[in-house]
Amino acid sequence: FSGTDLVDGSCAHPTIPGRVSPLLPANHVTMAKGTGLVHTAPAHGMEDYSVASHHQLPTDCLVDESGFFTEAAGPELKNKNVLEEGNEAVIQMLQAAGSLLKEEKYVHSYPYDWRTKKPMIIRASKQWFVNTANVKAAAQDILKKVKVIPTSAVNRMLEMLNRRTFWCISRQRCWGVP
Repeated sequence: FSGTDLVDGSCAHPTIPGRVSPLLPANHVTMAKGTGLVHTAPAHGMEDYSVASHHQLPTDCLVDESGFFTEAAGPELKNKNVLEEGNEAVIQMLQAAGSLLKEEKYVHSYPYDWRTKKPMIIRASKQWFVNTANVKAAAQDILKKVKVIPTSAVNRMLEMLNRRTFWCISRQRCWGVP
């Protein structure tokens, strides 16, 4: 059957009982990248997030800031490290449900943290979008009070603030990370 036969279809979530996931079309899914049917993790990737936003789906993140499954992932996974015992627990859950068709080792190309040399999991973080005019004015006033060396850099920074159209205040990275 063709992919269009699956439009408006759904499937049961493999590890969360009672949860139904819709089958959605996505331009980034092609036959060259697989079967055309893939899982979507809106809290862990821009393409998935865009599909979820377009279809007004929640962007649940089942992984906390430290890389452990949250309570929302279910009691079997809660507090297990995603890349360690959590991975094995998911495999066991899929086997027990008769939902695992094949298992094989795969080396994933995770980005690595330059300090710990451990893989990092990309996840969405909450952001607060604020009134641009208020933030811009406050930032300009504060910048004028800062002693900048060389002083010529102040004008460049003020010009950059004037050109800025969107402002997002967030904690998406640890201070000091390049």
